[in-house]
Amino acid sequence: MKLKSLLAMVLACATALSSVQAEKIVIKGSDTLGAKLVPQLAEQYKAANPGTTFEIAAEGSTTGIAAIIDGTADLGMSSRRAKATEVSAAVAAGKNLTPTIVAYDGIAVIVNAGNSVKTLTKQQVEQIFTGEVTDWSAVGGKPGAISVYTRNTSSGTYSDFKELAMHKKDYAPSSQKLAGNEQIASEVGKNANGIGYVGLAYDKAPGIAVVAIDGAVPSIASVQGKTYPYARPTFYYTNGTATGVAKKFLDFTLSPAGQKTVLATGFVPAVK
Repeated sequence: MKLKSLLAMVLACATALSSVQAEKIVIKGSDTLGAKLVPQLAEQYKAANPGTTFEIAAEGSTTGIAAIIDGTADLGMSSRRAKATEVSAAVAAGKNLTPTIVAYDGIAVIVNAGNSVKTLTKQQVEQIFTGEVTDWSAVGGKPGAISVYTRNTSSGTYSDFKELAMHKKDYAPSSQKLAGNEQIASEVGKNANGIGYVGLAYDKAPGIAVVAIDGAVPSIASVQGKTYPYARPTFYYTNGTATGVAKKFLDFTLSPAGQKTVLATGFVPAVK
């Protein structure tokens, strides 16, 4: 009798365990989203969904969109919209690139905290990042060769800033390309003549100062009110309408709890 009871308990436990399907969510793409925001959302999601695991690779928006096209990710993080060439590649692969806005961001122009330049015009920003202006004295600062830091070419922020601030002109040949927002903030914080750009979630790093652009500074209010010139949406990309684990995590991101984390991390909520 005891043996039968023990076997029954073991069978019940095995049945219960098998009914709990551990899910793995693979997310690739944007460093802007993937370095801080998405990992925090993942931790909260796991707390509410025990057994769920995440694979998060934040290596640039281009990699996130490519991962949806080649089927190696459930969600592709992107701080820019897919390019026409990517949409065509997706169609050729039988995929339907579908974006969902999950947060808004403002690209902050940053300088070293010791820099006397506190404001720039949009024209001056363009001139600095294209290499037309190469010395701080030309924009009201102390003499010194300007060191320009940008993201690398796989970054959505690299593309967005080029479009929003530079009229799609090329970056200065001397500009130094870095992998992430945190790296740019770190280098500018160490270099008295440095200038770069980062997302809102990264503009409080030590050693840096945010420059006003034509008097406007990036903030929740200026991004929401569209008064800051370098504001942009950020996305999750899916293959068609999100389903399965992709839909579950996307829905969580857009939920009141998820959007509260969006705000707490330094982004502007997509859902009011």
